[in-house]
Amino acid sequence: MLMYPTIDPIALQVGPLAVHWYGLTYLAAFGLFMLLGIRRLKHEPFASASAGTARWTRKDVEDILFLGVAGVVIGGRLGYCLFYKPGYYLTHPLEIFAIWQGGMSFHGGLLGVIGSMTWFARSRRRSWLEVADFVAPCVPTGLAAGRIGNFINGELWGRFSSTDLPWGMVFPQSGSLLPRHPSQIYQFLLEGLLLFVLLWLFARKPRRPGQVAAFFLIGYGSLRFVAEFFREPDSFLGLLPLGMSMGQWLCVPMILLGVWMWRRSLRRVAYGGPAADGGVAG
Repeated sequence: MLMYPTIDPIALQVGPLAVHWYGLTYLAAFGLFMLLGIRRLKHEPFASASAGTARWTRKDVEDILFLGVAGVVIGGRLGYCLFYKPGYYLTHPLEIFAIWQGGMSFHGGLLGVIGSMTWFARSRRRSWLEVADFVAPCVPTGLAAGRIGNFINGELWGRFSSTDLPWGMVFPQSGSLLPRHPSQIYQFLLEGLLLFVLLWLFARKPRRPGQVAAFFLIGYGSLRFVAEFFREPDSFLGLLPLGMSMGQWLCVPMILLGVWMWRRSLRRVAYGGPAADGGVAG
């Protein structure tokens, strides 16, 4: 088994100014989104004008990134407060704004990003599904960066593993010297790298409106659901009904929404072409 390497959470400090590794992973996530968004401009239907809307530009990528950052921060924080500790924050409402104390929810951040995409779509007079299909393939690398940040911080460790698991890792900060699954790395590989490769390859060709976004919802929800079996449940929640964690319960509606969007997409004409594979245009 392995011992968790002690990593200073501060990457650089100049006087009173401290730069944390976790903050750098967020910057990396936003930088990767910008890079991939620019690459996405070369994919159809975003590379050309269609249906009365102008072609996508670098300015669009910058604007959706700005709105997305706001959505992630606001939605992620509110989601954590509502999903994980509603009773506590109901009695301590001012602490909702204490983001520096930690506490962010991916599913809350997702809702925030959906709100940001809705604002962007209306301001640009674009289809919401077109915006969602553009954004979805650019997200997983940011999730991967976030999981690296979790590992560096020594947080969100996994459940106890077999003592003969070669990569079982001891996290002393967990209060135990028994090996655990390095679930942050599992999530980095599954929800980050694997989902990115599959989604990017799928999205490179024109698909029906909503299919790429549906692929993301189903893919992330399913991979996160699996990874949660190896992740230690939040100590203040434990396992919920059916032996599932809060993360798994939040993935259920996400997967169902993705399946619903996928089925709906089969009734639409593909970007840049007629309906195929038995789909009904309309």
